[in-house]
Amino acid sequence: MDEFMREVAALPSAPGEVEHPALALANSAVALPGGHTADLLGTPAQTEQWLTRRDLAPADTGLAETCATQLRSLREQIRSLLASRVAGRPALPAAVTAVNDAMSRVPTASLLVWDEKAGPYRATPHPTTAIVEHALAVIAADAADLLTSADAVRLTTCASPPCNRFLLKYGRRQWCSTRCGDRARAARAYARRTATA
Repeated sequence: MDEFMREVAALPSAPGEVEHPALALANSAVALPGGHTADLLGTPAQTEQWLTRRDLAPADTGLAETCATQLRSLREQIRSLLASRVAGRPALPAAVTAVNDAMSRVPTASLLVWDEKAGPYRATPHPTTAIVEHALAVIAADAADLLTSADAVRLTTCASPPCNRFLLKYGRRQWCSTRCGDRARAARAYARRTATA
């Protein structure tokens, strides 16, 4: 699997991922040629690295599997919403609910805690949980913004099977990367050669 992870690591960001963390999250499960897939959120350490690269969590946060599972779950709901938007069909209510829940779950202030020795103070109940919930809220809000913005009409999927990445279309470009574009052109050339043979 290391070979596949290197291939995924070599993939540049799909158009729109830098501006939209929701698009980057949706693209964190990558379908590769040969029926292989790579999950950039496969372990808590990978999830933490993914969040840190996007300034959504500090390094050495110490994420648990529960936190990684929450992010993977939101990813599937956002993928569902993006796919519905691209296909022009209604979204699944559960996906809309999941995004709204992630946006509204984050407390806007730290809570009041009263310690009998130290007295009253304000604190976040569980710092790691708060970090993850904040990241989920930021990504969910970005998904809502993307789906309701003018950019939504440019949302599409990569036109090079088996790639499953989403992107914002610029001009005639219909691939998430040069690699996918080259693969699609090579497949068309091969199909033409074998059709004439």
